[in-house]
Amino acid sequence: MMLYETTYNSPMGPLSIICNQTALKGIWFKGQKYFQASINHNAISEHGNQYSSIVHHWLNRYFNQENPAISELKLAPEGTDFRQKVWQILQTVPYGETITYKQIGLSLAKQPMSSQAIGGAVGHNPISIIIPCHRVVGANGSLTGYAAGIDTKIALLQHEHANFDHLFNPLK
Repeated sequence: MMLYETTYNSPMGPLSIICNQTALKGIWFKGQKYFQASINHNAISEHGNQYSSIVHHWLNRYFNQENPAISELKLAPEGTDFRQKVWQILQTVPYGETITYKQIGLSLAKQPMSSQAIGGAVGHNPISIIIPCHRVVGANGSLTGYAAGIDTKIALLQHEHANFDHLFNPLK
């Protein structure tokens, strides 16, 4: 299946967007960890398509603080069943709010689960911003584990007017 790549210039830096004819496959900040890791690069056309335009419009609304619904987009991230379950939970975290790795684990298993396993799934999320992995924090409020860097995570949370009273940057 043909994939289409476009670039979106966000306030936090350029984003690479990959879509097929009917769904979003991925959004990555240029140079982030695991950049386009789940994509077959032989299938990419460097021209956008109609679905790319829909994603650009959604991002325009997000960065204009209109808080568009994730459900407006058809998402098709590639990953294991476990990762898919984690990404589904991430989609339920409201705009401007946060969730901990431990809370995600409890949602999945109803018992404590490895934060490393959760962190691996969160870190490999191929649809940045829309599947809001930037909203995941450590149990103690630490702003850790964002593939595009802590500064980008902080900028996205500030954009969403998240409450930083209980959050801290472990690098400072």
